[in-house]
Amino acid sequence: MSDGSFAVWDPARNYWRTQNDVDVQERAPAYVFNPAEVWDGLEDNDGKRLCLGLVMDWAGWQKENSAAYAMLKKVLAALSPSEKEQLVPGALKRISLDDVRDIPTIRMPYGQEVAVLHASAGIRRILALAYVLVWAWEEHCKAAKFLNEEPSRQLVLLIDEVESHLHPQWQRKIIPALLAVARTLVKQNNAELQLIAATHSPLVMASAEPLFDAALDAWWDLDLERKRVMLTRRPFEKRGDADGWLMSEAFDLASGRPVEYEALVKEAAKLLDRTDPDLKAIKAMHAALINALSPTDNFLFNWRYVCKTKGWLE
Repeated sequence: MSDGSFAVWDPARNYWRTQNDVDVQERAPAYVFNPAEVWDGLEDNDGKRLCLGLVMDWAGWQKENSAAYAMLKKVLAALSPSEKEQLVPGALKRISLDDVRDIPTIRMPYGQEVAVLHASAGIRRILALAYVLVWAWEEHCKAAKFLNEEPSRQLVLLIDEVESHLHPQWQRKIIPALLAVARTLVKQNNAELQLIAATHSPLVMASAEPLFDAALDAWWDLDLERKRVMLTRRPFEKRGDADGWLMSEAFDLASGRPVEYEALVKEAAKLLDRTDPDLKAIKAMHAALINALSPTDNFLFNWRYVCKTKGWLE
């Protein structure tokens, strides 16, 4: 969830549990973690420990050099922002006289190992996501073995505000990375994977273009129409870059420029439509456009071409 919470539903642990075709326990609720419980552990209403939390589980996996730790390192590598900025676990360390836990660390690109509790909001969100995915799958496999069942081959990820706290470079990679992580967890050849992600980022939409398969995938657009929220399936057309997506039905913007510059461009476009504009107005607008827009702005190119073609500018 966008606030750092997580919900996990496992068919082996949160459904009618059977052993040798006999129901042994009623259906249990889903595991719902608030942001603190992801890190410090989750208990049920009776005080039973359901999850140790990221700090203790990660430290335990690392000390044992277990399969879960190997999987965690693979997931962190897949979710890293770039090849130059890999999420690599460092050594465990104490960070306080009042906290006896061994705290996991992340080795930063500048060489320092930073405790996960002190990492940035973006890194903490990805660490939490990686941990919950690994924890959920590991516990599912253990539960399936206990029940003499095969692990599920279906995995569904629902993520709200998938770009939350992530810088642009990371936003461009997060969707492909999540799909790669899902395939890493579910290793069967016939695995069924589904990712449902909500986003307000044009970079995320652009990053989905190389992966989009019209036979399997869909883009659903949420809009406010006539005072009602409408969910509409839109045709997924390639826009090429983030600016293209900003001006699509996904975001409904006229351009990616600042509001003030967008108004200036609209005013300039009206001048171009006139048959006999005031040349003083043309020169004043030209100066304003030069001052406001990038030298490579497409509208500025068109403005110069039209004005010179019509003899309004030298």
